[in-house]
Amino acid sequence: MRVALFVTCLVDMMRPSIGFSAIKLLEHAGCEVEVPLNQTCCGQPAWNSGADAHSREIARRVIDTFVDFDYVVVPSGSCAGMIRNHYPEALKDDAPYYARALSLAKKTYELSQFLTDIAGTVDFSARCKAIACYHDSCSALREVAVGDAPRTLLSQVEGLELKPLKDAEICCGFGGLFSVKYPEISERMADDKLSDAKNSEATLVIGPDLGCLLHLAGRAARRGDNLRFRHIAEVLANCPLPPIGEGV
Repeated sequence: MRVALFVTCLVDMMRPSIGFSAIKLLEHAGCEVEVPLNQTCCGQPAWNSGADAHSREIARRVIDTFVDFDYVVVPSGSCAGMIRNHYPEALKDDAPYYARALSLAKKTYELSQFLTDIAGTVDFSARCKAIACYHDSCSALREVAVGDAPRTLLSQVEGLELKPLKDAEICCGFGGLFSVKYPEISERMADDKLSDAKNSEATLVIGPDLGCLLHLAGRAARRGDNLRFRHIAEVLANCPLPPIGEGV
């Protein structure tokens, strides 16, 4: 399978190891992976801000870049949701690009979803000795229906004990621009999520979206919580770097 990795802005700028880990996993699963160099933002910040013209311009560029691949894989439910759900909506009045947006949407997958549903569940020989909980990002859970896939993959990680969160389906408070517009509410929601994680006895929080993980890691550091944070791709790929927010 010829697969294109949509890196995402946050991964590119803040935690490139997630992108390299995703490539390692996809290649292990038998994919031919390419990373188009002219890719850019998925356009979600513009779309959420009401800058529809700008988001349509970005969407057309992404479509031109990725439409010829067999699949597009994204280590982020948020960006995958933008491509799958909102590109057709944004371009509904642009007939040539609307058809291409639908085509791209059908072959765009969040990373864990692709590894289980398309590549087939693969044993990555991952090892991580920790008690962990999995945070379902809102976009991964609601926009691209990622639920069991990451847990199936994490169940194969040697030494990892996965604990359930009491309020797993509740937002962590990041929500992209939501955390900027409503910082007090966002902070309280992060506190509730961190308390849920600590009550589960977990010391490691694993998630599919770097935005959520940066948000929670930053708040945990300010609170002095003894919690670590990793993207699921890093866990499955045995990434040797320190957890998010700890020196890298």
